[in-house]
Amino acid sequence: MEQEQVAELLKKIAPEIVRQVENRYTILQNIYFNQPIGRRALAGILSWPERPLRSEIKKLEEQGLLEIEQKGMKVTSEGEVVINRLEDFIFCLRGLNPIARSLEKKFGCTRVIIVPGDSDRDELIKKQLGREAARNLLSFLKNGDIVAVTGGTTMAQVPKGMPPVSGFSDVVVVPGRGGLGERVELQSNSIAAELAQKLGAQYRLLYVPDNLGSEAMESVVNEPGIKEVIATIRQASILLHGIGGAEEMARRRGLAKHEIEEILNKGAVAEAFGFYFNRDGRIVHTTTSVGLSIRDLKNMRTVIAIAGGASKAPAIQAFLRYHRPTVLITDEGAAKRLLDIEGGKMNEQKDT
Repeated sequence: MEQEQVAELLKKIAPEIVRQVENRYTILQNIYFNQPIGRRALAGILSWPERPLRSEIKKLEEQGLLEIEQKGMKVTSEGEVVINRLEDFIFCLRGLNPIARSLEKKFGCTRVIIVPGDSDRDELIKKQLGREAARNLLSFLKNGDIVAVTGGTTMAQVPKGMPPVSGFSDVVVVPGRGGLGERVELQSNSIAAELAQKLGAQYRLLYVPDNLGSEAMESVVNEPGIKEVIATIRQASILLHGIGGAEEMARRRGLAKHEIEEILNKGAVAEAFGFYFNRDGRIVHTTTSVGLSIRDLKNMRTVIAIAGGASKAPAIQAFLRYHRPTVLITDEGAAKRLLDIEGGKMNEQKDT
């Protein structure tokens, strides 16, 4: 019997067991990503009363899935196995598979992966998005590939979710574009270097701000060293990138208030690589950007787009109407909201 059928039967015959499985999975998952962590801190993250949480923790400890040390709680190796094996089943319990298939059909993506939860409400979900992106990268990666990555809070979780591997010494990891003047750990240079270290790969860095004026940009990109790095970036065979909301990205780029208002008045809801898209997926505004252009995507063998949070759904929708990535990795909040604003309730899936 397939997992989806088991999940549906459980929801009908024992919904209380389903809630208990989801609750214990959530506890294990949060301990795993925050370990070592104390019970009070965990209660704060989960917004649970301490007494029922204490009871669940005791049962998980008795099952050998977590251990309690002086520094806090940690997931055991057996607990890690349970988390990994439960992921797909939780996916089925939440009814996410039909949503993923419906989005694949609507937007023409080869594969849509949905992580349970909403990163607007729970920052932990970004770590899961990063881990899924790392897994998918490994499944597509070949020796000799050039991998380009962009920056941002979700993208910063990709190297953190990547287990140390070997055998990719001929792979080169590069930033997809210049820096935006934000926190160092969120910049594409930092993410590229950290990911390369995890892969045992080489890397090249691009020390150019992405929000220079057009004259300054033209001068900088013609410097021999910079020119060579940009040429390498444009030969990338795999791209991992985020999708930003138009207003959020305009602010991150340091645009003036009147420029932001002008972009929004044009109907922009999404941004990628310095290009702003309206709801129909049309480019309505362009800013100076160094590195990859949106038009370089058609030359990529594999494009993995990563974005989550219900608030990001309009931006994801706009970008998907412009380009069909190989894989879209998103979360439950964004996926359900995206399906809703598309006006679909999985009708196509039911018909098939």
